[in-house]
Amino acid sequence: MSRVTGLSSSPVAEGAPRDHGLGPRVAAVLVFGSSAAVLVVEIVALRLLAPYLGLTLETSTMVISIALTAIALGSWLGGSVADQVDPRRLLGPSLGLSGAVVALTPAVLRTAAEWAPAMLLLIASLTILVPGALLSAVTPVVTKLRLTSLAETGTVVGRLSGVGTVGAIFGTVFTGFVLVSRLPVSGILIGLGTLLLAGSALVEWRTRGWSGTPALTLVVVAGGLATTVAPGGCDAETKYHCARVVADPDRAGGRTLVLDGVRHSYVDIDDPTFLEFTYVRAIASVVDAAFPGSEPLAAYHLGGGGLTFPRYLAATRPGTHSLVSEIDTGVVRIDRDRLGLRPGSGIGVRAEDGRLGLRRLDTGSRDLVVGDAFGGVSVPWHLTTAEAMADVRRVLNEDGLYVANLIDHGDLAFARAEAATLSETFENVALLGDATDLGLAPAATSEGGNLVLVASDRAVDPRAVQEALDARRTGWKVAVGDDLTSWIGDAPLLTDDYAPVDQLLQPSGPRSSR
Repeated sequence: MSRVTGLSSSPVAEGAPRDHGLGPRVAAVLVFGSSAAVLVVEIVALRLLAPYLGLTLETSTMVISIALTAIALGSWLGGSVADQVDPRRLLGPSLGLSGAVVALTPAVLRTAAEWAPAMLLLIASLTILVPGALLSAVTPVVTKLRLTSLAETGTVVGRLSGVGTVGAIFGTVFTGFVLVSRLPVSGILIGLGTLLLAGSALVEWRTRGWSGTPALTLVVVAGGLATTVAPGGCDAETKYHCARVVADPDRAGGRTLVLDGVRHSYVDIDDPTFLEFTYVRAIASVVDAAFPGSEPLAAYHLGGGGLTFPRYLAATRPGTHSLVSEIDTGVVRIDRDRLGLRPGSGIGVRAEDGRLGLRRLDTGSRDLVVGDAFGGVSVPWHLTTAEAMADVRRVLNEDGLYVANLIDHGDLAFARAEAATLSETFENVALLGDATDLGLAPAATSEGGNLVLVASDRAVDPRAVQEALDARRTGWKVAVGDDLTSWIGDAPLLTDDYAPVDQLLQPSGPRSSR
């Protein structure tokens, strides 16, 4: 008679699934949700950093690279640790700790930007890297729990990999099209942190029979409270910007529109003819010199901001119709709610990309096109190219004028390239700016800043423009002809195929104004 001891009363056949409280549906939800969360963090981080680092190609590249590093690191280490430690012990802490870091991110980054700007890049990197790696470790850990035999390895790994990819797609689309348009970035991150913490508690209960992570709960609550008092200062978080409207203590109607920490527009809601910024006075000087008198114009504006110049045209040239393409619907709402834009003002605003707006205009339909669109301190690259300028030329009538505001620093490589591009498209080009920036004061050092380019197929009268600049006390000069050609030098043409605008721009120092 044989003796059998220590056997289970309900034996399990070799190769049968090992559930560990983690069925296939729960496994798919965990992989889907963690993959989606990584992309939510990545996209929201771009918006959270924009007020301090700018919304440039370099910023986007840095954030994407850190996120990919986190995914690679988390996948590698998560799989390695899962082979040496009971995987059930890893899931809950990974979700809970990542949730705590995500919830604290707005307060940490804004405080660092205010009190330790030199550490901002390092801290920003960690706030993306740590939760990204922890969340990316979920997929290999779940895979380890779901694998039962070599015979099903391909099925399990392939299925979970596909679910993770779909989750990443969902996180990207849902954040870009839904969350950012409806919630502030701090709310998105605190909400995501709370969901991750809830997921951590649920996983702990299912896999190890206990629930509750009180310490991490307190962290999330603290993160929410800290965000309410941490530096930030947004009156509104639009689809693209952290926006504020700052009253001018010296002028009752004076308002400054600040987007991502940069002064984009100054508007006097009581007197639209008052122009605070020098570059706006320069644009007004050009237009008044090219179109003497007060005859109404048909104008189109690439970029709206506070609509300072459309208001000026409406006030000084009654009957003028200005059509504006402004991509940020939140900025348009601020114009209406905070900056006094009223129906019947002769200003029509379309919430659209400027390049697409150009295509909708009839040939020869405009007397004036004004380029004043910016993403941070950079003109969006697709509004700088020869193809875009050809479209500008198409919509202008034979005496039409194109006036564009630029910002550049250092050796002004971007401004030179844009001037070269305009010179290939229009018969006549002029450049307005500080004498040192134009090379008209060689002994001085150029610091850069705003410059204004003027282009037309009709002659530009530099003397009339200079007189208008002097009358408005801009201190700016005009460069045309050989002076401009020498200034441009061998600058490259910008095309849809090659327009490295962000790389041509030089560091600008403190980002305080335009």
